[in-house]
Amino acid sequence: MIEFEVHHTDPSGARRGRLLTRHGPVQTPAFMTVGTRGTVTGLEPTDLSRAGVQVVLGNTYHLMLRPGPELFRRVGGLHAFMRWSGPILTDSGGYQIFSLAHARTISERGARFRSYIDNSEHLLSPERSIEMQTALGSDIMMALDVCLDSRSDPTTVRRAMERTHRWALRSLAARTNPEQALFGIVQGGLHQDLREASCDFITAQPFDGFAIGGLAVGDSREERASVIAATAHRLPAGRPRYLMGVGTPPDLLLAMAAGVDMFDCMIPTHLAWQGTAFTSTGRVKVTRGAAGAQDEPLDPRCACPACTGYTRAYLHHLLKCKEPLGYRLLSLHNLHHYNQLMADARTAIEAGRYAAFAKEALEAMDRHEHAA
Repeated sequence: MIEFEVHHTDPSGARRGRLLTRHGPVQTPAFMTVGTRGTVTGLEPTDLSRAGVQVVLGNTYHLMLRPGPELFRRVGGLHAFMRWSGPILTDSGGYQIFSLAHARTISERGARFRSYIDNSEHLLSPERSIEMQTALGSDIMMALDVCLDSRSDPTTVRRAMERTHRWALRSLAARTNPEQALFGIVQGGLHQDLREASCDFITAQPFDGFAIGGLAVGDSREERASVIAATAHRLPAGRPRYLMGVGTPPDLLLAMAAGVDMFDCMIPTHLAWQGTAFTSTGRVKVTRGAAGAQDEPLDPRCACPACTGYTRAYLHHLLKCKEPLGYRLLSLHNLHHYNQLMADARTAIEAGRYAAFAKEALEAMDRHEHAA
């Protein structure tokens, strides 16, 4: 179980709260760092703590295939295995079902697929997903859902949504450890009537929190913002609201104004390994030639190790040489940037000036960031 309190609500609708888990508190709004296989690539847990990370997200699908549930039962869960003492949220595997369209079959029972590791066959059902998340010992588990391209036609979206609802009930029935929170997921694509129907059904169930799923899979920023704004306010005010897999800084700023409390996305670390840094004035492609002649830090406002110790030219050199230190420093920077953005947002909400803060932050970001 978890406890959740909203301490401040800004006139914009942004919320400042605290989520209390078995492994400590989470100050909200919060950005959760994706550690797909029980690690954030290239970083240790101490690095994450120093970057301000509060919650790590583990991937049920990948960890089920390797190393498997028996190991986690033996060692006492993912916290002990990866040596992370803070809260962990585990996804259900629903997005992986979506991304494996060429190699899986979905039925009412679940998704049947072959392992990318050894070609063995597996069935990921609501019950199997909860069983695996129970073995992982996460603080927050997610119900298995059916994720689609958000531009799918209404009939296809409705069928997937209704199956998501049936799977949500099975996920609740499969939970065996009441100490682990379980969140339900609202689906419905870009169709407002379906989103409303899904909200009504999912929020009527005894979930500990509620997520908005099925976005950032084919939709535009404007379409996402519209769905988020219309959906978030229908979720219970006294429960945490989680926007799944949506994570550019402008997306976060707009979603916080809609009253969303929790976020996750692989973007900050994934793009770091492609040479992209997020700064207070937008994205910087460190691998571009111009960076090689710049002796200033990535972001003079940033206090991370990359910005306080090195120049853009040095980071450019590391990446051009494919030195692991370059990717590590960019990952640390991006995580620090995201967590500082959330900390600044929390301060602005407490002061009742979130709308002005978000406007200033968005205006400071470059055109590329807004177009992404």
